[in-house]
Amino acid sequence: MIIPISSAALRENTPSEALFDTHSEVSLDFKHVQKQLSNGYKKPFLLIDSNIIRLKTRRFKATMPRVHPHYAVKANPDRRVLQTLIEEEASFEIASINELDLLLELGIPASEVFYSNPIKSRAYLEYAVSKGVEWYVLDSVEELRKIVSVKVDAKMYLRIDTPNIGSDWPLAGKFGAHLADINEIITEAAALNADLAGVTFHVGSQCRNPQNWRVGIERAIDIFSEMLTAGLNPRLLNIGGGFPVRYIKPIPAIEIIANVINKAIAKLPDHIRIIAEPGRYLVSDSAYFVCRVVGTATRNGKRWMYWDAGMFGGVIEMTEGLHYEILTDRTGNNISWTIAGPTCDSVDTLMQDALLPHNIQEGDFIYIPNAGAYTTAYACNFNGFPLPDVFVI
Repeated sequence: MIIPISSAALRENTPSEALFDTHSEVSLDFKHVQKQLSNGYKKPFLLIDSNIIRLKTRRFKATMPRVHPHYAVKANPDRRVLQTLIEEEASFEIASINELDLLLELGIPASEVFYSNPIKSRAYLEYAVSKGVEWYVLDSVEELRKIVSVKVDAKMYLRIDTPNIGSDWPLAGKFGAHLADINEIITEAAALNADLAGVTFHVGSQCRNPQNWRVGIERAIDIFSEMLTAGLNPRLLNIGGGFPVRYIKPIPAIEIIANVINKAIAKLPDHIRIIAEPGRYLVSDSAYFVCRVVGTATRNGKRWMYWDAGMFGGVIEMTEGLHYEILTDRTGNNISWTIAGPTCDSVDTLMQDALLPHNIQEGDFIYIPNAGAYTTAYACNFNGFPLPDVFVI
């Protein structure tokens, strides 16, 4: 088995980033994939090692003792994943009421769930309130008024815009109150006698710039002062997600990021509750995604490879520029491939110019490590293709 694009080789070409690779990263042992395949292959699958989820959760907690993880359920909502995190005493954040119902079925108290989708339908708000959810995010005056109209005593936290520089997948723009909007939101909260109790931000997915967290925390501290001046009672800092995992590019280890965060929060008084919303970091390294080549084609001298899983079947992040390692059993010379999924939609094209062995053919397996997050969670039955299986060991 080969690794077409070597992380080690990439680091040699980016010496300025090599300083980030200071701590070893864990990954699912490939022997578990081989064992699973020995049982036969019917369709794409995700294989998860729950022990790795435990290790990542413990590592996160150890590096930032004051920051409590609230797992982002959207990263991987498999019940077995959630149960593992419950056993590790993690908490949770949600983006929808379906995620809330899932947590309630697993015995999580609604009062401990953070509803971190900045724009929520009134029907979803009413449902969450009826189930006992207390904490709600907002990033606009309009959402503030909506929440208060449904639950006058809601505990709310303000999502602010913060730099996403150095993130592989910036999230700024769609959400996050800008500096020019913050005073109006605080003033309105005070006028409504609303419990605007905290601040949150998101540094961008796969953030490789630890200073983004420092900037976000410093901005939050400034906003706490504005809240106090307005008569509010700030008592929550939510530093969001974005904690990176190893794919192709070098990353700052969680210990490096934690050093920046711990220094930035050291000045906060003890009564300020500090949480984070890691998703990818806690589950990505625990899994391999396995699929199969269903066909190859040559058109106008260009080589195409088609998998039985595409953007609708679990690997949509590839279409957005997230570069996973792609492993195969073949050992031939690498050539440039265009990789596509099995559906009849031309948008289902995953990668251009992927360097993979020239002799890959129909029936070959494709192995994608560190794929426990945002793979099966994205999958759907478009074109009638089946959802991937999820196996947990």
